[in-house]
Order: sequence, then C-alpha cells, then structure tokens
Amino acid sequence: MFWVLLLLLAWAFAGTACTRLCLAAVRAAALDTDVTTADRRHDLTLYEAAFLSGGPARVADVTLVSMARQRRLLLAHTGWATVVDPRGRDEMEQSVIGAIGPQGQSRIAPVRARAAGAEAVRRLADRLVRAGLAVPEGAGTTVGAAVRQVRAAASAVAALGATALFMPIQTGTPRLLVGLWFALPLVLSLSCLAIARFEVHPYSRWASPAGQRLLGALVRRPAGDERSFLTSVAVRGIRAIGEPQLRAAFTHRDQPWRE
Repeated sequence: MFWVLLLLLAWAFAGTACTRLCLAAVRAAALDTDVTTADRRHDLTLYEAAFLSGGPARVADVTLVSMARQRRLLLAHTGWATVVDPRGRDEMEQSVIGAIGPQGQSRIAPVRARAAGAEAVRRLADRLVRAGLAVPEGAGTTVGAAVRQVRAAASAVAALGATALFMPIQTGTPRLLVGLWFALPLVLSLSCLAIARFEVHPYSRWASPAGQRLLGALVRRPAGDERSFLTSVAVRGIRAIGEPQLRAAFTHRDQPWRE
C-alpha cells in the first residue's frame, strides 16, 4: 500500500499548487478592477516599460544601454563601464553614474546591481503601483510564480506515478488502476495550466493586467528609430541588443564580480 502514500503526496502537490494559482489569479483580477480607464490615458516611459517587463534590473540595463548609445558611457566588451559624460540627464542616469563611483570606471555587474537598488528605481516602482500598473511588493504569489509551481507539481505527480507503477504491488491492485489514480491529480494540474494559458497569459512578475495591456500596445508600435530600439531592450532585455560588442559587455563572465 506504499503507492497510496505516494498518491496522497501527489494530491498534496497538485492541490496546493492549483489553489495558489487560483488565489493569484483572483488577486490579479482584483488589482485590475479600478484601473481600466486610467491605463488608457497612461503613456509608458522607457523606464516604466523596463520595470514592468523585467523589474529593477531591467531599468538599470536600459539606462546603461541608452547612455552607451549616446556615447556618454563606454561599455567595453571586457565587462567594464567608463563614464564619458558625468552629468546625468535624469535620476536614473545619475544613479548609474553614482553606482560607477568617483573613479569613473567599474565592472558592469556591480553597477547593474547598485543601480537596480537605487532610490530612484524604488520611487518608480511606487508610482507604478499607485497607478495600478505594477504588482505591489509583498502581494503574495504572482500568477507567473504560481504557474511555475503548478508545472513543478505536474512533474512531481508524473514522477510519483512512475515510481508507484514500477514498485512491486503486493495487494493485487491492477497497475492500470494505480495509473488511473495518479492520472487524476495530473489532469487537475494540466487543466489549471491550460485555463491559466487562456485566461491570464502572459504571466508577469512585475506588471499588473493593466500594465501588461500597456506593454502590449507599446510593442505593437512601428519600429526603426532609436526609441524603438531602446523600447525593445526595455521589453525584451539585453537579448534584444543586436550589436555584438555591446551585448558582450553585459554577458562577459571571465571575472565575476564579488561584493
């Protein structure tokens, strides 16, 4: 009867993960209740789009790329950042310059980390939360995290079911029946994933449903100019950088930074 214990464990995994997904979806819907009209009037800035797409780290990345494209910051393919123009044009750029330090040169990894944790980014996050476009910090499990938990639960159920089927069954219970019992929590998990795919996709850790709608409208705008390039970096991250030297500056790993 050991397979029964495995079955109970499978149900615990599936039930807990699916419950968290349902609660996360309800919270996301609640955040979206009062901002449908407001989000239509809001035109996302580059930094706001970066935060809603990738959080504080993405804001730091797009600021670095923007300054490098304007030749006010040199990002070497060896992973170093050098200040060319020490006058930041906004508080994000000032945070990056401050993160580089008084010597005007630093490795990019610590600069990204310090700039992402700057007060300017926290104020940006607060403004987006108040506007109903970002998920409040500490709001519980987000839909994206809950979906990942359900995926993990489905994998765990499949593994437990396979274990039970390959174990010696001494009670004479048909293996087909054992497999069918384990199929129930697996079907529950997969059904929740399918419903989430149609009802609450795309999943986001940072953007509320209203914020996701604005991001969707942003990426559908015509491309081709500098603003569009920076917008693609804000939305997609450094993988959107087509310049090999600039991308190498962010992906350099020969000398990892340590605090």
